[in-house]
Amino acid sequence: MTLMEINAGDTAWVLASAALVMLMTPGLAFFYGGMVRVKSVLNMMMMSFITIAVVTVLWVVAGYSLTFGGDNGHVIGNFSEAGLKGLMAPEAISGTTPELAFVAFQLMFAIITPALISGAIADRVTFRGWIAFVVGWTCLVYFPVAHSVWFLDDGNGGWIGDKLKAIDFAGGTAVHVNAGAAALALAIVLGKRIGWKKDPMRPHSLPLVLLGAGLLWFGWFGFNAGSALSAGSTAAITFVNTQVATAAAVIGWLIVERLVHGKATTLGLASGAVAGLVAITPSCGAVSPIGALILGVLAGAICAFAVSLKYKLGFDDSLDVVGVHLVGGLFGSLAIGLLGTAAAPSAVDGLFYGGGVGQLGKQALANVVVGVYSFVVAFILAKLIDKTIGFRLTEEDEITGVDQVEHAETAYDFLSATGLRGALSARPAPAAAPVQDNDDTETSEKEGANA
Repeated sequence: MTLMEINAGDTAWVLASAALVMLMTPGLAFFYGGMVRVKSVLNMMMMSFITIAVVTVLWVVAGYSLTFGGDNGHVIGNFSEAGLKGLMAPEAISGTTPELAFVAFQLMFAIITPALISGAIADRVTFRGWIAFVVGWTCLVYFPVAHSVWFLDDGNGGWIGDKLKAIDFAGGTAVHVNAGAAALALAIVLGKRIGWKKDPMRPHSLPLVLLGAGLLWFGWFGFNAGSALSAGSTAAITFVNTQVATAAAVIGWLIVERLVHGKATTLGLASGAVAGLVAITPSCGAVSPIGALILGVLAGAICAFAVSLKYKLGFDDSLDVVGVHLVGGLFGSLAIGLLGTAAAPSAVDGLFYGGGVGQLGKQALANVVVGVYSFVVAFILAKLIDKTIGFRLTEEDEITGVDQVEHAETAYDFLSATGLRGALSARPAPAAAPVQDNDDTETSEKEGANA
């Protein structure tokens, strides 16, 4: 391939999409931050932002090479491009873009995947423990899974995408099922928050939740349509499918809320949107717009029911990562085997289009293996971290609040916000008690008044 084969439009689209996906992690921070209690806001947001820093370093040092640098056993790459060696050369091209554009785009996926997990363990973990987990899980789980799904090399690449031929256009398996299974493991290992099922633990700021959901929705066009890696018809189809499924999922979730609880809530709208985004991610290149609409409505309804399972099964998934990402990602992946159409870019007919059950079986196998692997490794990692440097906060620290204990900060200064600080500082000192003198009572009272 020569330098002349670089396409400026494709390069611009991939770089713009990378920026959109990067914005999703701050969007996730707002989404999660609004859902927790006041005493945990900063820590919740910090867990997303620190993931940007940590995973970026890992990606440059070895992550990209282990994910896309050759193949070893169809499960992992090698160190041939460690430190991004050789990727600044003119001949370093991926498709129709410079390889560094692809490096940047895939980095943003690597960042947001572990960040998603943090929502399951809100309010109760040490910051050092979280950083250690991100490092370990990203290296041991994300890199090999992403390689298995997305490293394609004419049958010599990853076992899921290149050998099994399971479809994951933008991350239902590699991102959402992967993160959701790890979230379940952490929720089990770290246990329930103090007061779970007894205290309300309501979102402290629904406007922040909506802001985060809006940023995620906006950035997701880069996530899905950007995965076309070119500015063409595939990007257009996946863009439309993403919008249609997300809108339909909002409606599906709110219908369930209305039927079960009698009200359609703001939190339900935001959660439904995210559920639709999750479900359409693996299938956006495999279904038609009508298929996306059907998928979205069902995903919203299914995830709305799924989030309540934690109360029946007894695990404290704080912000519904399991119910939305694990269940939504799994449903979206399996839907390819049902609603997939050969007219879409992925060119596979599902069961409802006369394609039989073959593709459905491939999707199921890929997701079960990834889910089990991620769960087991995350479970072991969490146990090791908790026994060594400490992962779960002490009961006293949890009651005090993770923001104050871990960061020595609070999200809101309520005295300043209400004007009480200024009022208190301007208030005169209390009057001194009058000196009682039987010989001059009148004088004592005047002095007390003047004071």
